[in-house]
Amino acid sequence: MSNGSDPTAVLTALDRAQDAFEMVGRGRTAFEDGISADEDWKTQLTKACRLLEVVDTLQSQDGYYTAVIEVCFGAIERSIEAYALAMTNDMLQDFQDHQFSYERAHQIGLFERETAEAMKNLYSENRTESYYGGGRPTEEQAEAMTDLAGAVHQFAVSQIREGGVCLCD
Repeated sequence: MSNGSDPTAVLTALDRAQDAFEMVGRGRTAFEDGISADEDWKTQLTKACRLLEVVDTLQSQDGYYTAVIEVCFGAIERSIEAYALAMTNDMLQDFQDHQFSYERAHQIGLFERETAEAMKNLYSENRTESYYGGGRPTEEQAEAMTDLAGAVHQFAVSQIREGGVCLCD
């Protein structure tokens, strides 16, 4: 691990972050409001709702296109996962690969093959470039991703038999 030359501030912050995720010695844990802990599909769905709320907040601040695009992809994936977990025997652990969500969206009948492939390609070609690559995201891209994330979320929510979980209304 450390050879003794890493900054103390980084090492202290790293220890604190590790402890925070392990929830060790923290007393009463304060979880994020609105995220359901009842069932995995509800957790994923309410995470998507909260991500879309963040997108709205970022969009109102103007200019955070990279963050908007990244959060939109996350909201899309959480929405697809929520549907899959609610309507099939899928397990949350099945969704460790980002692209699997898009593939599974077609396999379980949420979207037609062409639509699921197009979303998967959008992810693999553009998310990587906007987040890791040298590309500079645009306002138009951020707005288009916001529309896509909202549409996917609303459709997934409308297809889940059990209602009343979505926080977006």
